[in-house]
Amino acid sequence: MERVETTGRSARKRESILDAARELFLRNGYLGTSMDEIAALAKVSKQTVYKHFGDKRRMFVELLTGDMDRADASVAELAEAVPVSQDLAADLRAFARAYLAAVMQPHLIRLRRVVIGEAERFPELAEAWYAGGPEQAYATFAEWFEVLGRRGLIRAEDPVVAAQHFNWLVLSVPINEAMARPDASFERDRLDRVADEAVRVFLAAYGTS
Repeated sequence: MERVETTGRSARKRESILDAARELFLRNGYLGTSMDEIAALAKVSKQTVYKHFGDKRRMFVELLTGDMDRADASVAELAEAVPVSQDLAADLRAFARAYLAAVMQPHLIRLRRVVIGEAERFPELAEAWYAGGPEQAYATFAEWFEVLGRRGLIRAEDPVVAAQHFNWLVLSVPINEAMARPDASFERDRLDRVADEAVRVFLAAYGTS
């Protein structure tokens, strides 16, 4: 019992450190945030921060990938429905709406800005974001379109290219606006319309019916 309680306390402390780090990275950027500041905001010693994460780079990568994983988990059930769909247009719309809403969460948009701003000085941060974000999405969607192609529901000579087209039909307009306009607001109705139109255009190009 004692070991479980200790593990629980350790996990909670780790999460509190990540929460503090997220707040500071979003406020001050990667370069402008120190491990001392993170420790102070989390109300732990600097030694505790280093014990959990080793260094600032590893902490940021864990924060980034963890937040992206949670966004992925929020749409996982809808993603699993697509390759076995009996109503492809409806299932793609449902996924696209949820996917766009997940990606457009304000803290993820702000983290994306931090990564892009530091890409030249810290390319490993950008690589971690790309591998866990766009690259993973392309792989998932390409697997869908291979399966759907075998089922006769999609015509895609190159499923990876189809995956890239689908991804950026859904994301490109709001993402680009969000990058350029930090104060822009994105109501859910607006995002849903973007997602629905993206699916319509995608199926017009790649669908078989």
